[in-house]
Amino acid sequence: MANQRIFITGGASGLGKAIALRFARAGWKVCIADLNEARGAETLSALGSDGYFLRCDVTREEDLRAAAESLQARWGGVDVVVNNAGVAQAGAIEDVSIDDWRWIIDINLLGVVRGCKVFTPVFRLQGHGHFVNVASMAGLLDVPMMSSYNATKAAVVSLSETLHNELADANIGVSVVCPSFFKTNLGDSLRTTDPRLGATMARLLERSAVTADDIANDVFRAVEQRKFYVLSHAEGRRAWLMKRFLPRGIYAKVMRRSTARMRPSPGPTPTT
Repeated sequence: MANQRIFITGGASGLGKAIALRFARAGWKVCIADLNEARGAETLSALGSDGYFLRCDVTREEDLRAAAESLQARWGGVDVVVNNAGVAQAGAIEDVSIDDWRWIIDINLLGVVRGCKVFTPVFRLQGHGHFVNVASMAGLLDVPMMSSYNATKAAVVSLSETLHNELADANIGVSVVCPSFFKTNLGDSLRTTDPRLGATMARLLERSAVTADDIANDVFRAVEQRKFYVLSHAEGRRAWLMKRFLPRGIYAKVMRRSTARMRPSPGPTPTT
């Protein structure tokens, strides 16, 4: 798989950076796209001569089209596109503003839609390609107090499932990545109606034994094997199987018990 080409949105930090470094170690040409140019420069220095950085806002289709044109001019195409850029939002359904819903949908869902829309014609023209869409276990389960995040990630899973069928005859593969909590900088983007939720999420991220490097290794194998689901967390896989095969009432009781830590302890109602 050496000398192949990969493009990663949100590639300057977190999981995107780990994926970039994993593919670079395997001899791939790597392009990272991000809004944070300082972090982009740091990651680029670790990628070596076959890496480059593009400033790209996934809420702007024209930025992704410019990226596709740049990849075509520099490399003659691209083999894998990782739609990774994302943000987080937490809060009770009655507290989260519609503006925050629009914000997270525009990045987490429509950012992936734009990436797939722009690069599918590129893949069709060259006769092959592979999308890696980063969702979350939140898209397969139903963690309380995170309805907007869960909904966007569930939509990414559904989009990926659809494209897995729609694009197969064009020799275009699709993988959907659904990690649970792991050490990353997702909390940097978190919007929440209750600071206690942010503290709870930070603890869960920090305690995870699964790292971004572990997930990047899973992504690399999924591309090699053209595997669809990438589920790196054993606990998350078990919960997903329970949801699929247990009666809803039993599963819901288990979920409410296991996610009690996501509901903040009683205290003063936050003001906005």
